[in-house]
Amino acid sequence: TTTQNNSTMVKSIVFSAVTACYLASNSVSAFTTTSSASSTVVRSTSSSTSLHATPNSRRELFLRTGSTLTTALLTTFATSSPAFAATTPPTAEEIERIKTGYQNIKFLLENWEKETTVCRENGGECKRDADAVRRYLGLRSTTDPLFQIEKVFAKVKYMDDIDEDKLEAFFEATEDWNTAMNMSNSMAFISQFGEYNPGGGKDEVLKYLNESQKQVILAEKALKTILDCVTSKAS
Repeated sequence: TTTQNNSTMVKSIVFSAVTACYLASNSVSAFTTTSSASSTVVRSTSSSTSLHATPNSRRELFLRTGSTLTTALLTTFATSSPAFAATTPPTAEEIERIKTGYQNIKFLLENWEKETTVCRENGGECKRDADAVRRYLGLRSTTDPLFQIEKVFAKVKYMDDIDEDKLEAFFEATEDWNTAMNMSNSMAFISQFGEYNPGGGKDEVLKYLNESQKQVILAEKALKTILDCVTSKAS
């Protein structure tokens, strides 16, 4: 089953890379303009780098795509192959990260308006800002307690003294956490740019911030269950 999953992921990555390469190649052709006084230059709308519509440029384009594909394939095998999977229980420090992260999220919910409001210095204008939500969820810095906490969750099944009766609840909670965390992150991200979107404004910022809060509540509930499972000892 693992081999089949790896094969499926590899095929998906190869397809995506080839598609990207094909589209990039077509973009070069589509945006090429010819001039008798100068070399043909193509300027990408997503980059400030100029691409010359020559065989060399296409060769370089394919080489870059090939390099990206190689990196993606290595990453896929490194994260999905059993040889690279976690086989040791979480350390005391990693368990402590879950505890700290849980307490931080509780603090965020208890101080939601304050933590999601940013004011300019010297009594300046205040506005709602969802950036704090992403920080509390471990999505802003590698030093955040919940940064890539899923890797710690993956180690829990190797704990010798865990209460096996709670494992099912633990796995359900990790799924709930992932869903709530991703949804909250998405809503927070949209909220941050809600004021600048067409038809947007402060009401849109608040709308998506409130939606993000609902997901944080679900994330806090899931994390509480996870914490209970990893701190409970088998009788």
